[in-house]
Amino acid sequence: MKYLLMIGFLVLSMPAIAGSRSQGSALYSPEQIANFAKQVERYAAQQGARAFIIGRIGRAPEDLPKGIQYTHTAVAIYSSITLKSGQSAKGYVIHNLYQRNGQANKSDLVTDYPVDFFWGAQRLTAGISIPTPALQQKLLEIYSSAAPEKLHNENYSVLANPYNDRYQNCTEHTLLLLNAAIYNTTDTKRLYANNQAYFKAQRVHTSPFKLMLGSAFIKGVTTADHQGKIKTATFTSIARYLNEYQLLDKSISLDSDGNVSNNL
Repeated sequence: MKYLLMIGFLVLSMPAIAGSRSQGSALYSPEQIANFAKQVERYAAQQGARAFIIGRIGRAPEDLPKGIQYTHTAVAIYSSITLKSGQSAKGYVIHNLYQRNGQANKSDLVTDYPVDFFWGAQRLTAGISIPTPALQQKLLEIYSSAAPEKLHNENYSVLANPYNDRYQNCTEHTLLLLNAAIYNTTDTKRLYANNQAYFKAQRVHTSPFKLMLGSAFIKGVTTADHQGKIKTATFTSIARYLNEYQLLDKSISLDSDGNVSNNL
């Protein structure tokens, strides 16, 4: 019995890497979340961003593996939004890959808005990576096409290996769409070949014992698509990738006090 309790504790305490769940319980008041969401939108608009990569902190930072700052990554697109009143307004629509409710080893593509995006955040801090204007334009075209659905693999793993197509998480989906924009293709074989050639995935520093238990007991956690060290795509590794190939304007962290720090 004690052994089973120990296993249960270790599994439950296993840190999420790229856990992508829609909303969840709010730790902040609706007013705080709404104000922060508007702050993020204002910052992006002031930078002239029509498309940018956005990250949120969905677990307490102290619970995350070394070097991993954000648990969910998506793409925000400046769009025309129809309000409940029927009127039209301009704002950012966020294109997510979320774990399916009640079926954590599957995922769905979901669009929401900044308030929804930050509703379940553990910290009101946003990662914002703004690509070059040329890449932003290509992203606008990609997200207005069938590419997001075409490049979606519903088989979800929080630790998905970005060098093969066996599983996928939110960050890998974002990376595939970025590369679809960069290389003007939705050919998955070519996109994964380019991932292997040019993208440097981030090493996940966590206990092999926890990984083994997670794979055995938690849906949405598997290392079956990895050989050797566990590496996955993260918000930060995507920012470094874009920066290395001169495709990044800036990558920053913005908190609710208005503090801006460089992510690179």
